[in-house]
Amino acid sequence: MDKQSHWNKVWTRNQESEVSWFQERPDLSIDLVQRHAADKNSRILDVGSGSSRLVDALLTDGYEHVGVLDIAAPALDLARSRLGDLALSVEWIVADVTSYEPSHRWDVWHDRAVFHFLVDASEQQLYVRTLRCALSPDGVVVIASFGPDGPKKCSGLDVMRHNPESLCEVFGAGFVLLESHVEVHRTPSRADQQFVFCVFRRDTRHDNEEA
Repeated sequence: MDKQSHWNKVWTRNQESEVSWFQERPDLSIDLVQRHAADKNSRILDVGSGSSRLVDALLTDGYEHVGVLDIAAPALDLARSRLGDLALSVEWIVADVTSYEPSHRWDVWHDRAVFHFLVDASEQQLYVRTLRCALSPDGVVVIASFGPDGPKKCSGLDVMRHNPESLCEVFGAGFVLLESHVEVHRTPSRADQQFVFCVFRRDTRHDNEEA
């Protein structure tokens, strides 16, 4: 089964609150995005958003340019339905992040729990290449992955667990680590999952070295 079919199936057979990564309110994501995007005109993209409620919080807080990207259209349909008329102000993107071709730059790139599904180095580098194309020259990346003590599998797929050092190694010199945090997420089934959140700022001085 290809990736898109797999995730379409996940989102059509589960309710929003039944998937393991569900958060009623993604507080740490909200806090990190808001602190690094003080300008409400900032362009913010939530990658692998699923039906995450980050977009709800950002719209409520007055952000005017919010996009959500996911490989599974059913996940975005859930979020669009939940938002009602507010959905008209969101840029909805159905795409595989490793092959996404942005039509404009984003100031903040948020990813909670996509990157750890990229277990091959080639996929990780495609992700970073997309990120360099999509992010503004002084843009910020807020990324969360399963941590060293996190699960080894999720939704029937193998995952790659990370710490700040391994994320720095994959992203390379073109991204400067600003801060990192550990969060233990309690799933709807009452299991604990360790996540590592990292915030990077883009450093375009190294773009030619990594092209």
